[in-house]
Amino acid sequence: MNHMPLGLIAGNGRFPFLALEGARRLGHALTIVAIRDETSPALEAAAAGDPPAEFHWVSLGQLGRCITILRDAGVTRAVMAGQVKHTKLFTGLKPDLTLLKALGRLKTKNTDALISAVADVLSDHGIELENSTTFLQPLLARSGVATRRSVTADEQGDLDFGYRMADVIAGLDVGQTIVVKDRAVVAVEAMEGTDAVIVRAGRLAGPGTCVIKVAKPDQDMRFDVPVVGLPTLAAMREAGATVLSIDADRTLVLDGDQFYAEADTHGLTVVARAGVSS
Repeated sequence: MNHMPLGLIAGNGRFPFLALEGARRLGHALTIVAIRDETSPALEAAAAGDPPAEFHWVSLGQLGRCITILRDAGVTRAVMAGQVKHTKLFTGLKPDLTLLKALGRLKTKNTDALISAVADVLSDHGIELENSTTFLQPLLARSGVATRRSVTADEQGDLDFGYRMADVIAGLDVGQTIVVKDRAVVAVEAMEGTDAVIVRAGRLAGPGTCVIKVAKPDQDMRFDVPVVGLPTLAAMREAGATVLSIDADRTLVLDGDQFYAEADTHGLTVVARAGVSS
């Protein structure tokens, strides 16, 4: 058993729950810092399980308090799990002095730049961020078609067309997802998130769209790792999308086998693109 103290900085969604389970399995002494109005309150109850994890709430922007909590627990290594809604960076952020100093270093206010600055400040205080998928390796997408339904020739043409666009957009840190139909880009993700852009594309172009979600060309696996789950499939069904393409080894499939079974139930295709270097 590994009893080394570990910090878990928790955002929204199921990712923090899975990271908690994985760290527990490896015997880590966990200290969880959860973000108020982002992290599910159910995580606090999960943290009280066996063995219990230390649990603290902070407001978005309280970086100094987060550092104090982790240092007081003897934490020198931490993982980030779960996202913060990107719009909150503009409407819900009340930075403390520690975060203000980090923000002052930024040339651009995009997600990568902001979280990189936070990682640098954590490092300055002796806390190193680790790969956020450390405890979730079995949930990383494996290359190839993962569903009973494969990709049609037309859909493959749309995917090949879309990959070039998606990689450029991700490289610019605009978003990780685009939706394509008949060799045309229907919708591009910005701050609204993957599920919302899929639904929007359905309204714009009707059924038969292909969804392409990619990692950034230089994806930092410590944070903002591409994630899909059952809500992604629900959005696809609502939009009439037929194919979801993700990047192998760099995308977390949060619901694992249940995700692929659900895709099969509804006749959807999930394919993981291989050979994308970070």
